[in-house]
Amino acid sequence: MIEILFVIFAFLLLLTGLIGAIVPVLPGPPLSYAGLLLLQWSGYGGFTSGFLWLWAAITVVVTIGDYFLPTLMTQRFGGSRLATVGSILGLLIGLFFFPPIGLIIGPFLGALAGELIHNRTDSAKAFKVALGTFLAFFFSTGTKLIISAVMLFYAVMAMF
Repeated sequence: MIEILFVIFAFLLLLTGLIGAIVPVLPGPPLSYAGLLLLQWSGYGGFTSGFLWLWAAITVVVTIGDYFLPTLMTQRFGGSRLATVGSILGLLIGLFFFPPIGLIIGPFLGALAGELIHNRTDSAKAFKVALGTFLAFFFSTGTKLIISAVMLFYAVMAMF
């Protein structure tokens, strides 16, 4: 009986992880990985320890990258701290007030606004910085989504 509850909670974690790959307040890949571990502990996973260690490493790398990539890309494109903050604020505003399109354009518009506030004279640079920030967000979110989806795929395959 407890094994079935573990399986149910494992898939709830995996699905929440998939959602969390897109929604910034939920840590997508770590939740998905917790689902894999719970499925393993249920006795239905059948994963090797090497498989679990590999996915633990992937989860750590993707999670750390998710926190640093937008800042690094903003700096790489010559952006200011205000562009980074603007991107985060734009993401949150877009997510809550204009879903789902706000999730895509919010970080771009926020970074653009932040960089224009920082440097009002160079709109071309502000656009370049906003584009870099958007690309970092898009790449990071896409990576998290793929990683979480692959973990869900392996979990489903383990069940059948």
